[in-house]
Amino acid sequence: MLDALIDLLPDLAAALGQTLTMLGIGVSAAVLFGGPLGILLFLVGDGQSLQNRPLALLLGWTVNTIRSFPFIILLVALVPLTRLIVGSSIGPLAASVPLSIAAVPYFARLVEQTLRDVPRGVIEAAQAMGASELQIVTRVLLVEARSGLVLALTVLAISFLSYSAVAGVVGGGGIGDLAIRYGYYRFETDIMVFTVAVLVALVQVIQLTGTRVARRLDKR
Repeated sequence: MLDALIDLLPDLAAALGQTLTMLGIGVSAAVLFGGPLGILLFLVGDGQSLQNRPLALLLGWTVNTIRSFPFIILLVALVPLTRLIVGSSIGPLAASVPLSIAAVPYFARLVEQTLRDVPRGVIEAAQAMGASELQIVTRVLLVEARSGLVLALTVLAISFLSYSAVAGVVGGGGIGDLAIRYGYYRFETDIMVFTVAVLVALVQVIQLTGTRVARRLDKR
């Protein structure tokens, strides 16, 4: 068993790099696009300064529709778009396209829910002092919610780590692909267990890091 695991190390290192690539691209897309979308969802919601019910319904419907797709179905449905963007439907870069598209609405909802936890009085105080919408967002909402946003990002990263493993099953590469090729097709259970242990370790690192950062940012 030990010899087999040692021989597997180069493949494991490559698979780990592919998984981190997929996760990094997906999380980055979520922050760049899902973050602003989540802020917009909050601002146009009922009782907020930019309340706009038709826009809120449209954005909410779009976000919910994308989130309702099981990831494996979304991955297959987006194959034409993936080929158009990266020129291939296999590999970690190709898998990053559906991962990113799934991550954006997922994180947007997390951001919206986190911002709703900001005390209403803090927002009203900023408005009373004449703060603009941009100032309220950057200096009040994001500052007050920063601990919760870090935890939301942690939840996103852990969830999409498992999604990246699913993507590996259909040609995305990564640890999921490694587990299927060796643990399932070759019936090497020890390698399957080892790859699962690697995923568990990654989850623990992400969770502990996110929790520690969130605690440091929480000034309450």
